[in-house]
Amino acid sequence: MNGIDDILKKMPTISLEEMSVVKLMNRIDTKYIFHKSKLAPLLDAMVEDYYVQEINGCLISKYKTLYYDTPDCLMYTQHHDKKLARQKLRTRCYLLNNQYFCEIKTKNNKGRTKKKRIAIDEAGYSNIFANPATVDFVRQYLHFEVNDFIPQLENNFERITLVNKAKTERMTIDMNLLLKNQVTGQVAHIPDLVILELKQDGRYDSPGRRALFNQRIKPCGMSKYCIGTALTNPNVKINRFKKKLRLMQKLNICVIKNNVEND
Repeated sequence: MNGIDDILKKMPTISLEEMSVVKLMNRIDTKYIFHKSKLAPLLDAMVEDYYVQEINGCLISKYKTLYYDTPDCLMYTQHHDKKLARQKLRTRCYLLNNQYFCEIKTKNNKGRTKKKRIAIDEAGYSNIFANPATVDFVRQYLHFEVNDFIPQLENNFERITLVNKAKTERMTIDMNLLLKNQVTGQVAHIPDLVILELKQDGRYDSPGRRALFNQRIKPCGMSKYCIGTALTNPNVKINRFKKKLRLMQKLNICVIKNNVEND
């Protein structure tokens, strides 16, 4: 990571407070996946055009996220079956500043994503029913019966967050993904995978999009929850995601699988 760290240090920084003007809670997302060997040259091409988010002196943040779903993985299945209007329910911990949130992501049939979230305490991370205020929040925005949901998949990853100089877009770069299935006990580690997401509230000029094009990195959707479930739950259908798994193989992205007990 030393090469990536050195490149990030060339970028001007932006604080969490300054990031408030580019929350983009109602936005259009474009995702890309690629091997981590392409990350350094990509970042180097964007040094002049982006700020990098800094938290407590760190330019790379650590996250953990717990996805909730029904026991039969209805949210996963709706995504697999290409239902355009869909939701995801998750809790998230920002490990650098120990902040916890419950989040609901709603995607409509026009491709726009809205995110609602509420701050929670540590106990609420693994049990959304621990606080009545969280339950009320979920009932307000979730299109499902809240009591049907259980923890399904936890992921841990590292993230770089960039903001363009015009402050019209954010770019998140996730890497070193570790997936732990809470139901089956299976684990998948994908250290070479980079998932980049470009988040905009409109079609503004994007230096990042140009840099991705120049590096021959093409848009490719990738849900961490769905690919993690496909890799760690043998009881779900995975037909639609086989193409993504083959693409990772083509990109020489290795998946290391084992059980929680052996992790």
